[in-house]
Amino acid sequence: MNFQVTVLKILVAYPDGFALMADLKRDMAILATSGRDWSDRTKRLAARVPDLDIFSQRLVECERGGWKITAKGRLVLESMEARPGADQAMETVPADKADAPVRPLPQPAERVRRRRERRERRREARERVRANAS
Repeated sequence: MNFQVTVLKILVAYPDGFALMADLKRDMAILATSGRDWSDRTKRLAARVPDLDIFSQRLVECERGGWKITAKGRLVLESMEARPGADQAMETVPADKADAPVRPLPQPAERVRRRRERRERRREARERVRANAS
């Protein structure tokens, strides 16, 4: 699993691209144990930008106890996920376009529903643990 690609993918899924460290660590743990599919996918994406460094390239910023993806980070992630044609090479995002504001994409209803269900299952599991502990 590629750590930097995973961080970008997680942050872009959060509202405003911001996640607290606890949420980020939890999501990374889930993805790290989800199997080879995620690992293979992040390796393929990372291979498209071999010199990726989310901190020195300012794709991610630290703020208020968490990390936030920048507009440049969103653009780099989009360019990594774009499927180039057979004769078309991947190009890096020009610096003048990288600082342009990018509106967050609306989350599909299915993703929102699944996220709500996961939160509910985690809450129920915590309640069961507390009940069993007492």
